[in-house]
Amino acid sequence: MIGKTRRQSAAADPLRHDAEPGPGTRTPSAVGAARGVLPSQPLSGAFHHARHLPPAQLQPFVQHLWIVRWDLRGQAPQVRETLPHPSVHLIFERALTRIYGVHTVRYTRVLEGEGCVFGVKFRPGGFRPFLRRPLSTLADSSLALPDVFGAASIGLEGEVLACGDELGMIDVVTRFFAQHLPPADADIDRAADIVDQIDRDRRLTTVEAVVARSGLGKRALQRLFNEYVGVGPKWVINRFRLHEAIEQLAAGKPLDWSVLALDLGYFDQAHFIHDFRKLVGRTPAQYVREIAANAAPTQRE
Repeated sequence: MIGKTRRQSAAADPLRHDAEPGPGTRTPSAVGAARGVLPSQPLSGAFHHARHLPPAQLQPFVQHLWIVRWDLRGQAPQVRETLPHPSVHLIFERALTRIYGVHTVRYTRVLEGEGCVFGVKFRPGGFRPFLRRPLSTLADSSLALPDVFGAASIGLEGEVLACGDELGMIDVVTRFFAQHLPPADADIDRAADIVDQIDRDRRLTTVEAVVARSGLGKRALQRLFNEYVGVGPKWVINRFRLHEAIEQLAAGKPLDWSVLALDLGYFDQAHFIHDFRKLVGRTPAQYVREIAANAAPTQRE
């Protein structure tokens, strides 16, 4: 998977799609810059990354739609890494189209040559009515489109990728899902709202705090997350707190590691560094140095 995000204004996204649509073409609203994207060297070739809000009929299930295009012909391959969100993605790529469950570890992708990937990011809980079984059974795994949508989906990859731009891709995907929408499910909103609160409220650093906020018992909360999110509430808390840590480190301000660890809900600095290194692959200090090294070429221009 490439590209995981939080909702922000279109102006916050420096890579948003700015091409003029053709006559009569719907222009979806863009969504903002990604969270959980690890530092990397600037691409030396052509690169396009855009995100769009879904049409109204898909909004109960889909958080946004996204596209990544690259042209690195004649350039060195580029490594991109992210810390994925608690969401299911449907990803269209030539001969590689799959439905991916929540990815619990760091995701690494090497970009080379020329390529295009179009994705549908479902809301937390939003894919449960399509799968019709607990989303925890799809974590760290994937399914082919026909495994969920049957024979009607066999030609969908070709139809989507044949479009010249993401607006056409969005229209194709919207028409397909309009024919396969499941009944409304209140537990989607319940799960998505709790995940969104964990994302936005830094005070929610324990499962007990989430239980108190949600009004659900601890076991009921865990059952809801197992069924609709695909990972437990503790995992979601840790992932979003590490997203927060990455943002603070990327801001370049002097930090007290002990204070940062406590603010993020860690018992001490050592536990924070352990979790950070296990997931990100480097210590916070190494991460800060890497950010500075990757920014240096831009600063010299």
